[in-house]
Amino acid sequence: MNIYIGNLDYGVTEEDLREAFGEFGDVSSANIITDKFTGRSKGFGFVEMSSSDDANEAIESLNDTDLNGRTIKVNEAKPRAERPARRYQY
Repeated sequence: MNIYIGNLDYGVTEEDLREAFGEFGDVSSANIITDKFTGRSKGFGFVEMSSSDDANEAIESLNDTDLNGRTIKVNEAKPRAERPARRYQY
C-alpha cells in the first residue's frame, strides 16, 4: 500500500521515513518529493509498505504525531487525478 505523509519538516530524510514506518512492518520504498529546480523538499513524501495491514496500523498510529518537530498528516495515497493539458499563451 502506498502511504502519503504531509507537513514534513524540510530536514526529514527518506531514511527518517523508513525508520518511523519500519516499526510497523516492511517498508518497500520511501520517497520525499523535492523541487526539481532547487532540490529542496516540498514537505511531503510517500512510503510503500508490502502489507496493507501493517500500512493501516502505521497510518492510524502515526497520523497527527510529531516527526522532527512537525505534526505530520498520514493517510492512504490516492491516485493522482488526471490533469488537463497546460495551455501556454504567447
